[in-house]
Amino acid sequence: MKYDHRFNLISGEGSTYCFKEADINARLDFFENMLRVAVFRDGSRLFNTFSVCPDGEMPYEGRDKLSVSGLSRVIPDVSGDDDTCTFSFGNLRLMLEKKNFLISHFLSEKLLFKDREYMAYNLDGELGRGACHYLSREEDEYIFGLGDKSGDVNKNKRTFKLGTTDSMGFDASCSDPLYKHVPFYICRNSVGAYGIYYDTYADGAFDFGREHDNYYSPFKSFRCEDDSLIYYVFYGSVPQIVNAFSRLTGGTFLPPEWTLKYCGSTMAYTDADNAGEQLEGFLKQCDRYGISPGGFYMSSGYTQIGEKRYVFHWNTDKIPSPERLSGIFREHGTEFLPNIKPCFLDDHPMYKTIAENGWFLKNADGTPAKFPFWGGMGSYLDFTNRGAASFWTECVRKNLVDKGYYSTWNDNNEYDVPDENVMAAGFGTPIRAKLIKPLFSFLMTRASLEACKDIGNKTAVSRCGIAGTARIASTWTGDNRTSFADFRYNHKMAMTMSLSGIYNFGQDIGGFAGPKPSKELFLRWIQYGIFTPRFVLHSWNPDGSSNMPWLYEDEIDTVKRLFDLREALIPYLYAQMERSVRTYDPVIYPVFLKDPDYDPESDVFFFGDDILACPIFDEGAEEVEVKLPEGRWQLGRELPDNTDVAAVYEGGETVKIHCSMRDLPVFFVRAGSKVF
Repeated sequence: MKYDHRFNLISGEGSTYCFKEADINARLDFFENMLRVAVFRDGSRLFNTFSVCPDGEMPYEGRDKLSVSGLSRVIPDVSGDDDTCTFSFGNLRLMLEKKNFLISHFLSEKLLFKDREYMAYNLDGELGRGACHYLSREEDEYIFGLGDKSGDVNKNKRTFKLGTTDSMGFDASCSDPLYKHVPFYICRNSVGAYGIYYDTYADGAFDFGREHDNYYSPFKSFRCEDDSLIYYVFYGSVPQIVNAFSRLTGGTFLPPEWTLKYCGSTMAYTDADNAGEQLEGFLKQCDRYGISPGGFYMSSGYTQIGEKRYVFHWNTDKIPSPERLSGIFREHGTEFLPNIKPCFLDDHPMYKTIAENGWFLKNADGTPAKFPFWGGMGSYLDFTNRGAASFWTECVRKNLVDKGYYSTWNDNNEYDVPDENVMAAGFGTPIRAKLIKPLFSFLMTRASLEACKDIGNKTAVSRCGIAGTARIASTWTGDNRTSFADFRYNHKMAMTMSLSGIYNFGQDIGGFAGPKPSKELFLRWIQYGIFTPRFVLHSWNPDGSSNMPWLYEDEIDTVKRLFDLREALIPYLYAQMERSVRTYDPVIYPVFLKDPDYDPESDVFFFGDDILACPIFDEGAEEVEVKLPEGRWQLGRELPDNTDVAAVYEGGETVKIHCSMRDLPVFFVRAGSKVF
């Protein structure tokens, strides 16, 4: 009956309790400081997860969504009657109303949050199409997470799409959606904190208080196009929840140390007719100015035929010998990350072969589905087809690895597939591609890595990402815009990503899309970028200029001092990356993770556990004012030579430090720590 679904307990053993009403199933799984809730109909396909990976093992075709492998199970104390069930474990208590399966969560006997009254789940179409979850909200609660979302760090009172898109030149204050699919957020309210992760790859939406309805108390909501709902609830403090989510999704990989050095990139070099000469010229310029690059992100211009780009094609008019070029760079201690894209234009030399083998996403009639892509129409490779994935791996091996290009830049992999009738192989059981489109980016990156699994010193970078991508690849905030306003909001995006289990990332320093950055913006962004794991200058400037260290020749001495500081900090940063891999804690993060009373919107942030970075984001500003968190601190630019005599500041002090665009950035080092 609509609005009156009476669930009965059909099995309760150990940490798992199963309920049923007609053909609707509901299940609770209890783990240490975590709960999993599943609501699904008989016969529903619960497509495997590639995000949940607590034991470090991920089968080729994914993990059963209801698996408990690798999770620390808890057996709750249970009581109940005909109308309710109560589950208690530690200082947590859950009260389940069997009518409509409504859960209230109590922390130390105070209501932490609850499902919305009447209906919280879409049990029989009462709430429209797809799966949904409505739950309580407080007016002034804090919401953190969701991946690379725009705007302030606190997402309360905003709405967001769950989806991915190629959003070049996005507005970092408000554009949505962007590149990542991370349906995870943390709520901190007057009672405590909790986190929720929805294990889905379908498009959807979050509403954190924009919608009001007279018939319900204040609520927030999640909706998606799946026909089932599986979600995890995390209990604890905000830092504990960040840590627990990272553990659930498998943590982060340890990158090669060279990836932490300055890496160059620009579309201008590879789009040029003499791309090989331009790239070799990059090394000569670095030698001239005493800069030691770790890598170079090679944009897709190397694949051009005419004005279009064809993945795995080498334009030997531009680069006569790819093998020679990679050898020159490697002798210089510099690795390449060539750009590769998962869509093949319909006039690509390989297109017919791929289509005949059935390796593309398909229309209902079995023909390759086509979409607009980079100046033409193309088809996306279906990585849920083992043959297609193997084909991709072989292409990476033959066309890149065998030519000396061991690392890959997996780009334009958001899979813009809005057509509901386009199908994927689904590892043997076809599925609508639209329901899993961000997953293809993960599968693409995995297939790329397979090509060089026996080679050390490799890495993979992926622009699109799901929860769990951090296990295998680093990322960045996408094709950002060149402006001071976007600069600050790029930082807020960085803090948001760190609160979402994404730890190894950075930005296109100076801005990718838009005009050549002003001298001030360029230098300020480098000052800031020193304190992000990925230190890459990249651009596509309409005037043909490139965001290279020598963009402003008269400022090269300033840039060199900044680059030298980054170089000096790499051993410290690598140690912090090792810590992050070991402990599942973020590398850079907002101060409030250490000091809960600190403003979440502060410009100040931690770079590892022992450095407090204090950037300047405002045009024309030349002073930093910072309230120091708990501890004893020394001004970083007075170190290391004067460690014993540098002034010591106490936590709680508010200090003002002058910083022009030509100075070393303001940062504080925890007294007694070794960062140089």
